[in-house]
Amino acid sequence: MNKMPLLNALKQFVNQETISLHVPGHKNGKHNFINELGLPNILNYDVTELNGLDDLHYPSEVISEAQKLLANVYKAEESFFLVNGSTVGNLAAILALCGENDEVLVQLNCHKSIFHGLLLAGARPIFLPLDIDEELGQPLGVNSEESINVIKNYPKAKAIILTNPNYYGMSQNLKNIIEFAHSMEIPTIVDEAHGTHFIIGDPFPNDALSMGADIVIQSAHKTLPAMTMGSYLHIKSKFVCKDKVREMLRMLQSSSPSYPIMASLDYARSFVETFSHDKVKILQKKIAEFIKEVNDLSSIQTVTSSRINYTQDLLKVIVKSKKGHTGKQLQEIFENEGVYSELSDWGHVLFILPLDERMDFNDLVNRIKKATESMTYIENKQPKLNIPNFTSTVLHSYADLKKKRKLVKDLADSVGEISAENIVPYPPGIPILLKGELVTTKHVDYIHDVYQYGMTIQNLIEDKNLQIEVLI
Repeated sequence: MNKMPLLNALKQFVNQETISLHVPGHKNGKHNFINELGLPNILNYDVTELNGLDDLHYPSEVISEAQKLLANVYKAEESFFLVNGSTVGNLAAILALCGENDEVLVQLNCHKSIFHGLLLAGARPIFLPLDIDEELGQPLGVNSEESINVIKNYPKAKAIILTNPNYYGMSQNLKNIIEFAHSMEIPTIVDEAHGTHFIIGDPFPNDALSMGADIVIQSAHKTLPAMTMGSYLHIKSKFVCKDKVREMLRMLQSSSPSYPIMASLDYARSFVETFSHDKVKILQKKIAEFIKEVNDLSSIQTVTSSRINYTQDLLKVIVKSKKGHTGKQLQEIFENEGVYSELSDWGHVLFILPLDERMDFNDLVNRIKKATESMTYIENKQPKLNIPNFTSTVLHSYADLKKKRKLVKDLADSVGEISAENIVPYPPGIPILLKGELVTTKHVDYIHDVYQYGMTIQNLIEDKNLQIEVLI
């Protein structure tokens, strides 16, 4: 009998009665455009560039019309469907604006795809100071005042790259930074992967295009009912050459784009465009009641940042144990009752709630109650992480780093060396240590802390001793 391990694992998972508090936004098919529109088997829609179905790379018919409708909703000058995720949007935007040894101002807690784009371009990243939430143990966003002072020193920078909101749904007002960048004729790229639904308006945070961003990349599949990898790229700028972005997308996106993914992007746009404020009010009330019920439990509580200059996304709920459990332990407790969260970190679990006013939270609350009722106090309470000072400096341009050789060293012996790889807890995919960055004692301690909490760390070599690659 032929073995099909992935297919069988998927079938087994789908047959469980689980609750999705993670991406994609269609929540395991509950908001499936195929079902919603009463359409047959999805493979019937897995076609290619046939007459009447247009061509993603040279659209002139239905895809062109769908992208114009998308641009109209998001108030962009031009919008593009992405079938290779926000990753390809980030890469295309960076390669369209930046070249070898170009200075680029970058928010340090960006997704790893940003750093991959800079590496491909051979650019020289200049990192912007961050706001840190010590209680959550997480960087939030850029410190506006300090960042503007840094930007002043780099008038020849080719771009500023920001991420908003962060993975946990915390969003800041970027208008001052963007306006200052524009006064220096520097375009701003915003990775808004988790903010595709912000276009709805209050009570959600402001979207990046409305704050003046030049290029915005969004993962429609994260909170809207689009298929995984379905994303958007929007341009609204006098500083950006749209033809260059279009050229990069043609080079980087698949030459065989998925029609089901593109169809789901068209559906997701229609969905968010028609998501009324009445629906938002119903959903907002339900989420408030859900949070209250969680906080009434004796074992867990919801948390958010106390920073008044950050707005928390309604759909992102951060939960922690009152009994000393790590995030990994808490995640496993929920999964035992079929509640699957988006991620766990050293001390928290992240729920991504559906953008769906029809959501019945009763089953979810009952499962959480059952999962947590037997939780007991753990003596070894999770300590606060020793958070590094997120003001990193890559010592060379990425073009120079390509010429260096690599050597494997024990992590404990790597202090003072230059990291040869991005060291990335995944999720959320934000590097702890960057390629080209000088390794410090704080980095080593932080990596050990994160590792002991059970988090998966990409590019960390798990041998007898933890090891990383360094440059020589």
